Amino acid sequence: MTTPNVRFSRADSAKFFRTLNKRVNDYFKENNIKRTGNWKLHLKTIVMFSLFLTPYFLILTLNISQWWMLLLTIIMGVGMAGVGMNVMHDGNHGSYSSKKWINKLMGSSMYVLAGNVYNWQVQHNVLHHTYTNIHGHDEDMDAGRVIRFTKHAKWERFHKFQHYYSVFLYGLLTFNWALTTDFTQTKRYLARKLAYGKLPSPLKQWSTIVVTKIIYVMIWIVIPMLIMSIAWWKILIGFFIMHYVAGLILSIVFQLAHMVEEAQMPLPDTTGTMKNTWAIHQLFTTVNFSTKNRLVNWFTGGLNHQVEHHIFPNISHVHYTKISKIVKQTAQEFNLPYNEYKTTRKAIIAHFRHLKEMGMKPAMQP
Repeated sequence: MTTPNVRFSRADSAKFFRTLNKRVNDYFKENNIKRTGNWKLHLKTIVMFSLFLTPYFLILTLNISQWWMLLLTIIMGVGMAGVGMNVMHDGNHGSYSSKKWINKLMGSSMYVLAGNVYNWQVQHNVLHHTYTNIHGHDEDMDAGRVIRFTKHAKWERFHKFQHYYSVFLYGLLTFNWALTTDFTQTKRYLARKLAYGKLPSPLKQWSTIVVTKIIYVMIWIVIPMLIMSIAWWKILIGFFIMHYVAGLILSIVFQLAHMVEEAQMPLPDTTGTMKNTWAIHQLFTTVNFSTKNRLVNWFTGGLNHQVEHHIFPNISHVHYTKISKIVKQTAQEFNLPYNEYKTTRKAIIAHFRHLKEMGMKPAMQP
C-alpha cells in the first residue's frame, strides 16, 4: 500500500499513548471482557435492521395509504443510518466480533446502504483515521468546491452562504454512494494502490461494484415497481427520501466530530512531518458530543465518542462510555486536550458557526 507522504512525530517524551493503552488494556483484563461487541450490540443489530427492512416489506405487502408509505420510508432512512453507524461501522473496523467472518459479514451491510466495502475502508479506515483533519489527505474534508471546511481550501464567493445551503447537501451522502462516488473512488484508489489489508484485483473490485449495484437497483427500485400499483415516479421519490434521511443523519453525526470550532486542522511542516504523534494528533483534531445522553450514545453507535473511537478504532463502540473516563483522565494528566460539547445542540451550533467562519473571505477571517 502506498500512502500520502505525511509522517507523524515520534517525540512523546511523556509516553502518553503507552500509558493510556496500558490502562485501557488493564480495564478489559480486570473486568474479563472482550474488546469486541457483546449482546448489547447483537440486540441493537436486530433493532436497526428491523427499522430498516420491516417498513420495506410492509410497503410491498400491505394495502396502505401513500401517507403511511411516506412515514415508513422515513423510518427506513432512520434504520438505514442506524445500520451504518452501529453495524457496518464496527464490522469494517473489525470490532464487531472476535471472529473475522462475522466482522466481514456485518461490514458487508455496507452494500445494503448502497456503498462499497473496499471504498469505505480506504476512505475511512486508511485516509480519515490516519490523516484526521489534514487537508489534502483526509477525504472526509473534501466536499469538492461546494463546501469549504478548512482555511487551507480555496475560497469561492458562494461559500459565504454555505452555512445555509450545506444542510441540504448533507442529505445526498448515501444517494451519491449509489450513483457516482463508488465508481470515482475505485478508479482513484486502485490507481494509487490504496487498500485496507490486501489490495483487490481491479477485475474483482469492478465486478463487485457492478454486481452489487445491479442487485441494489433490483431490490429497491425494480421489485417495488413490479409489485406495487403506484406510479413509478412515486417509487423513485420514496427511494430518494429514504436516502436523504439516512444521508442527513450520517453527515451531521460525522461533521460534529471534526468540522467544529474546537477541532484543529493542522498541516505538516516542509519535511512532511506533523507536530504531534498520531495519538496526540487525534486529541487535537477530534471532538466528542452529548456523551451523557443515553439515546444519542445508543443510536449513533458511539460516534459521539469520537475521541475514544479515533484512538481505539478496534474497540467496539459499546465500551466507549466506560473507557472514556480513562481517556479523559489520562489526557488531563498529560496536559492534553479532551474536546467535548455537552449537548448535540451545542455541537450543531459549533459546526454551523465553523461553516460560517470558513465561508468568509479569507482576508476577513479572524
